[in-house]
Amino acid sequence: MPKMKTKSGAKKRFKLTASGKVKAGQAGKRHGMIKRSNSFIRKARGTSTLCEADARIVKKFLPNG
Repeated sequence: MPKMKTKSGAKKRFKLTASGKVKAGQAGKRHGMIKRSNSFIRKARGTSTLCEADARIVKKFLPNG
């Protein structure tokens, strides 16, 4: 069997932690900051872990981690 390829879009957006959770950047910070509250902008810094349902979908695109 041939090797499974990693989706290149997924490898740019997601990382797997050592325990197998999926880290992703926070959404909603590309444009339109004037509409967003300062507290939203602060909370959306950095990365967060995806919920288990979303992580299951993403792991299909990252076969090797």
